[in-house]
Amino acid sequence: MKITFPHLGNVYIAVKALFNDLEIECIIPPFTNKKALEIGSLYSYDEMCLPYKIMIGNYIQAIEQGADTVVLTGSCGPCRFGEYCELQMNLLKKLGHNLDFIVIDSPGDIGTKELLNRIFKISSNSPLPKYQKFKALSNAMKVINEMDEIEAKARYLAGYEKNKGSCKFLLNKCKEEALNCKNSKEMMHIFEKYKDKLNSLEMDNHKEPIKIAIIGEIYTIIEAFSNLYIEDKLMDLGVSTKRTLSPSWWVKDMVLSPFNLNQKEIKRASKDYLSFEIGGHARECIGEAILAYEEGFHGAIQIFPMGCMPEIVSKAILPSISKDKNFPIMTLVVDEMTGEAGYLTRIEAFVDLLERRRENVLSWS
Repeated sequence: MKITFPHLGNVYIAVKALFNDLEIECIIPPFTNKKALEIGSLYSYDEMCLPYKIMIGNYIQAIEQGADTVVLTGSCGPCRFGEYCELQMNLLKKLGHNLDFIVIDSPGDIGTKELLNRIFKISSNSPLPKYQKFKALSNAMKVINEMDEIEAKARYLAGYEKNKGSCKFLLNKCKEEALNCKNSKEMMHIFEKYKDKLNSLEMDNHKEPIKIAIIGEIYTIIEAFSNLYIEDKLMDLGVSTKRTLSPSWWVKDMVLSPFNLNQKEIKRASKDYLSFEIGGHARECIGEAILAYEEGFHGAIQIFPMGCMPEIVSKAILPSISKDKNFPIMTLVVDEMTGEAGYLTRIEAFVDLLERRRENVLSWS
């Protein structure tokens, strides 16, 4: 078994830690790039959304390196993502690739027993005793939590840094060094080092940076290539950003959802506008917009792939929130045809708008 997986933000770091600790061969696809998108777009139906096409590109590039098994997170809700594994498996078979898909889904959807069976299918290839396998899984969870925490802190502190670009530099170096580690223990040492470096950066506490929440469909807000590296661009503009959805958030949500203990704040915040689940992360998008307003953020940017049904519903609701709360929200819809120049112009214009609004508020006060 040679395992691969689709890229999704920092997932590759945790997956590398897990399979290295388990002594199972893992093939990390090349970081998502134009070539992967071209491959995925070539073989996918036009109507399929951007995440689907990028994942196909990830798989084919990994197959070229010898991968024969795909580990994929699932979704049994109304979102089309729940059909990805079957659709992608059939497509790859037509192309002459016979991959085995192992879908890790919520125990609330597939049952705890079935989830454990799928996990066992992976772990059975490890020569380690059971207790070490559990330890490897636990350590991988710590890795993704630490990496996501460092990223969130770096992106927020970027608005306060004295030396422009220092947060972005440390974040990229942390990811680079983590990828070169042999196991989770080495990664944890790297994370401690970079947390100390972030804490020791010179900050200008008199700054009042623009603060923007990144909301929307989970894949396109986490996988940087799909959103044309919007968080990096906002860091370059001196903006502090916050993104609730992350790989570690998804795991926590999956574990707590069977007990109805997940997303209490999001559910509270969204109840006046969208009080029930409609698939994807539409409810989260609405709740996060309200929470960003309550936390004093200056605006929010919704990102989703062309044709994403849950986010289309969210997009229809967000103008009401914007009007009721006097809270600017911009929507960016992405697909393989999205042009970077026009995209960047819209981001810069939105930041300028928020700056002018803030100046007007200060002048009135």
